[in-house]
Amino acid sequence: FFNIISLIKYLLLKKMKIFYPIILSIICFISPLDNGVGLTPPMGWNSWNKFGCSINEKLIMSTIDTIVSSGLAKAGYTYVNIDDCWQKTRDSNGKIQPNPDFFPNGMKVLADYAHEKGLKFGLYSDAGYSTCCNLPGSLGYEEIDAKTYEEWGIDYLKYDNCNTDGTAPEVRYPVMRDALLKINRTIYYSMCEWGINSPAKWGKEVANSWRNTGDIEDNWKSMLTIIDANNYWADYAGPGGWNDPDMLEVGNGGMTYEEYKVHFGLWCLSKAPLLIGCDITNMSDETLEILTNEEVIAINQDSLGVQGKKLESVDGKEVWGGPLSNNAFVVMLLNRGDSTAEIEANFEKIGLKSGEYIVRDLWERKDLGVFTESFKEKVKSHSGVLVKLSPK
Repeated sequence: FFNIISLIKYLLLKKMKIFYPIILSIICFISPLDNGVGLTPPMGWNSWNKFGCSINEKLIMSTIDTIVSSGLAKAGYTYVNIDDCWQKTRDSNGKIQPNPDFFPNGMKVLADYAHEKGLKFGLYSDAGYSTCCNLPGSLGYEEIDAKTYEEWGIDYLKYDNCNTDGTAPEVRYPVMRDALLKINRTIYYSMCEWGINSPAKWGKEVANSWRNTGDIEDNWKSMLTIIDANNYWADYAGPGGWNDPDMLEVGNGGMTYEEYKVHFGLWCLSKAPLLIGCDITNMSDETLEILTNEEVIAINQDSLGVQGKKLESVDGKEVWGGPLSNNAFVVMLLNRGDSTAEIEANFEKIGLKSGEYIVRDLWERKDLGVFTESFKEKVKSHSGVLVKLSPK
């Protein structure tokens, strides 16, 4: 069976490129990527949102230490991922070289340090000749880079889409996937294609997650625009392959406490990768409180793996929700408006079976009572009520 699939892919790539995206969309549901990781959305930290290119060995080691000491590791955050700007050049054999000014001891030392702390370590590269910051990309070097990642002990690869040769992402991204599958190390493969060619349609065969949008910005409008775009592809996500609305901005200062709670709650409800993007070595108690709420994280990590959706939207008053294991259901009453509003989730309309449901407020960590037909609350402006409904 898999030999037949491989032959089809070869013919599509070499002889029928025009049909490749269409048929790959079908193949991905027959032959999904099965590398054993990403059965629930990944949790960790990424350097880009806060630090950009201002990264170095000391910062990464300090971040690793803080993930453990702050309780983030205990809450489930395991990946420590360096984004663009860690690399500088290639040697005479084509092997990628870290920037010695910022990473004098190389990447293996950092990966080993993370592993000693019980964490995992990730890097960034690009499916083009150079990265978005014009440093060496992996196009044409996929196999040598994959072997290098194996040597260094890399656990996660974020793979961007800048400075390409003009071929479709559907052609370039599987090349790195195949290179990663050849090595003797399992690496979570994060495809950062920005939603250019509807990656949700074909991503499950290629990667463990795929970006559906451009980069998030640290403000209310950007965050909601991003999650709305991600919501469109909800039905394509599931264990082993997740829609990715980009990294978290919680703690970076551009939104209020209540807006950050909405941000984190929507990412958890949508089964998005939870990659912290702030300086955790200098975060507030409120930021840590949001990021370590075990009941909200449990929604994200629920074993059923069904992405929640926007179920109702009227004049800025919205109901988001989705099924969980054990016949439970998660609901967010979201108020996008500028004044307090009453929002109601009618159980029949959102797809629940008739009966009694215990409603639990996940931010307050308390039961609100037993409800039979609907649940409604007055929700403040730019705020959300996040609840779990469990059959009584």
